[in-house]
Amino acid sequence: MERALELAKRGRGFAEPNPLVGAVIVQGDRVVGGGWHERFGEAHAEINALAAAGDVARGATMYVTLEPCCHEGKTPPCTDAIIRASIRRVVAAMRDPFHEVNGKGMEQLRNAGIEVEEGLCEAEARRLNAPYLKLTRTGRPYVHAKWAMTLDGKTATRSGDSKWISSESSRRRNHDIRGQMDAIIVGGRTARIDDPFLTVRPPGPRTPIRVVLSASGLIPTQLRLIQTAREVPTLLFADAADEHHELEAARNLGCEVVPIKIGSPTPVAEQVLKELGQRTFTHVLLEGGAGLLGTFFDARAIDEVHVFIGGRLVGGKQALGPIGGAGIERLADSAAIADRHVEMIGNDLYVNARVRWSED
Repeated sequence: MERALELAKRGRGFAEPNPLVGAVIVQGDRVVGGGWHERFGEAHAEINALAAAGDVARGATMYVTLEPCCHEGKTPPCTDAIIRASIRRVVAAMRDPFHEVNGKGMEQLRNAGIEVEEGLCEAEARRLNAPYLKLTRTGRPYVHAKWAMTLDGKTATRSGDSKWISSESSRRRNHDIRGQMDAIIVGGRTARIDDPFLTVRPPGPRTPIRVVLSASGLIPTQLRLIQTAREVPTLLFADAADEHHELEAARNLGCEVVPIKIGSPTPVAEQVLKELGQRTFTHVLLEGGAGLLGTFFDARAIDEVHVFIGGRLVGGKQALGPIGGAGIERLADSAAIADRHVEMIGNDLYVNARVRWSED
């Protein structure tokens, strides 16, 4: 199963919005086939593993990281192929919560006389597919937050200078992260001050759309995000009550304008995530600034962080930290981190961790 989980990771960035799935086929004490879901719309992990095993799959055991599908989607049901191959036993790490599966795949295999087990390495499988599970359960994408900061926790000097806190190697890693996303989100102030492209260089497995969240909608049309909107899709979330000529100009240059209700009982972050979830986005990346990160943090909407810590100290009461918003009043209510990965990238420290809220 551990091998199947490693295989599943190879589909990251290619398989979404489908889950990451790996499968290994064992005959006696010998691995005779393995595969993973390589690309959305193409053969699932079980089919690739069966193809690798060939006739040797007869009477074998299949280890798979997610319950095999039993419905007709972009590909035929995996359960039918498993039954035809005369697999004797299927061990699944976890049940697939998708409403057309959710236990039905296991039931179909049992009814065909196949021995079925589930739950082996379930915690690892759930961590692997946390984005898919969140999208399936809530209809909202999994939210990554990225920032670069100095050792004393500043994202810019008191004058706003931030280029560059992190090293070129860290910035390359950030492009690798971007290349696995469905969307990159920045706040309106960051768009105006930094004038970023928000593209992936070099291109990764996914081409994320660019998203600007601006309460005022005052986004100058000379910004590179707006000028290149016909080349890379760009969404502009702006106050529905504040229609003006700059929004119309952005539309004319190829931006899609999505209205949001500022001051609504529904938090802005929730409105944005609902829209992106309806587009079946699995992963979205918050790239700043502090106001945007604070908006999502206060809504408890951040699932994972990518923090690049440069070996610099800048000080200053007026120098910004990474997360704005109202913040947490009591430490007992603060978010914790889990499943952390810490790595040196050149002279920078990279910390990647999941965010665990008190109700999780």
